[in-house]
Amino acid sequence: MIDLNIVIPVFNEAENIKVSIKKIEEECMKPHIITVVYDMDEDTTIPVVCQIQKEKDNVFLLKNKYGQGVLNAIKTGLEETTTKYVVVTMADLSDPPAVMNSMVIIAEEQNSDIVCASRYMKGGRQIGGPVIKGIMSRMAGLTLHFLAGVPTHDATNSFKLYRTSFLKQQTIESKGGFELGIELVVKAHINGYKISETQTIWTDRIAGESNFKLLKWLPGYLKWYFYAFRRHK
Repeated sequence: MIDLNIVIPVFNEAENIKVSIKKIEEECMKPHIITVVYDMDEDTTIPVVCQIQKEKDNVFLLKNKYGQGVLNAIKTGLEETTTKYVVVTMADLSDPPAVMNSMVIIAEEQNSDIVCASRYMKGGRQIGGPVIKGIMSRMAGLTLHFLAGVPTHDATNSFKLYRTSFLKQQTIESKGGFELGIELVVKAHINGYKISETQTIWTDRIAGESNFKLLKWLPGYLKWYFYAFRRHK
C-alpha cells in the first residue's frame, strides 16, 4: 500500500530532476509516488520527467493550478494528494531523501500531523547557502521554539511531512515564497495538532539557480512568525 506522496515543485530543473528522482528511489524505502509540479508547459523539466515515466510508473507530472510560483506549485501538490502522507522536497538535492524514512516512522509512532526536518536540532546541520538567509532562518527557528514553544527548532524549513487529513482541514493563506511551511506549522501549534521533528543535513544546490527572494518574501515570513506568539497572550 502506498501511503506517501513526494511533491517536488520545479522551475526549469532539467539539470537536477533525473538525479534527484534517482536518489529518492535509492534512499526512500517507504512505498511512494513522486509528483513533479510545474508552472508552464515550456518548463525544461517536463521532457526529462516524460523520459523517466517510460521506466517508472510511480512518477507523475502535475500542472500548477494557481499560477506561477513555488508556493502555488506546493499548494497544488498538497491539495491534490490522496495518500496518507505527503512530503515536500526540492529538485536541487538539498534535502537528503533518506530522512523521509524517519519522517514516516515518526509520524506513525507519534501520530504526528507534521514532521519537520530540522537543521537546527541536535544532529542537524546546514552546509552552504547565503549567510544572511541562514542566520535569519536559524534565529527564527530557535526563537519560535524556545520563546513561542513551537515543537520544532526549524519552522522555516520547507522539507516537511504532512498528514493529509490535517491538510484537508486547513486554508492556506500564504501568498509567496516558501512561507507556506511556517504558516502550517504555526497554525498546527496554535490549534493543538501534533508536531514532531527529525534531524536533517541541508546542502546548498550544486546545479541550476535558486529562486529564493529573501526581501520580497520576508513580510510573509514575519506575519506567521509573530502569529505564533498569539498562543501566549
